[in-house]
Formats: sequence, C-alpha cells, structure tokens
Amino acid sequence: MTSQFKVTGRVIAAGRALVEVGREDFAKAAGLSVEALTLLEAGGSAWVDSQVDADAIVRAFDTFGVVVVDEADGLGAGVRLKFTRQDVKQIVRLETEGGMARPDDAP
Repeated sequence: MTSQFKVTGRVIAAGRALVEVGREDFAKAAGLSVEALTLLEAGGSAWVDSQVDADAIVRAFDTFGVVVVDEADGLGAGVRLKFTRQDVKQIVRLETEGGMARPDDAP
C-alpha cells in the first residue's frame, strides 16, 4: 500500500481526535509502537518522511474511518469522517453486540 498523500503529525493527531481513539489503539491499528506514534505527532507540521510510517498511518486511518483531505486551493490538509456519525454508531453497535464471531465471506 502506498499513501496517496503527505501526512504530518498534526494531521495524525487531528484524525485520532476526530474519531476519539487513544494512542495505544491507534498505534496498534497502524502496527507502530506508542513511542513511534508519539514522536510522529510531536513532529507537528513536519511531513512524515518514512513511507513505511505513512503507509502505517493510512492503514490506521482506514481502520477507524478517517479520510485525509489533501491541501488544495491554498488551504491546508485536514481530516473528515469516512462515514456519517449515524453509520459509525451503527457499526460500533453491531461490532459490540457480542455473539459468536463468524467469517465475513459470503458464498
């Protein structure tokens, strides 16, 4: 997977804040250590130089339904939800209702 955008520490922090996900859960979804995520966020407006780290952030954003809005028309980059708040509530409700886990593959 190759990220299609450049990402900064501020964008990472904004994405986490948008979906209310802690560093531990976000780092786990990205496959990064909490320390590595903390350092990336501490970079502020500096670009994430490592393609491996940028791809990890993309994976985590995708997991939590965050979409990055690239810089355009003189405006900076930002984040938005992939789903509406109602969609997210429904997904969370379904994922936490319990029961036996089954494969998602339908014949």
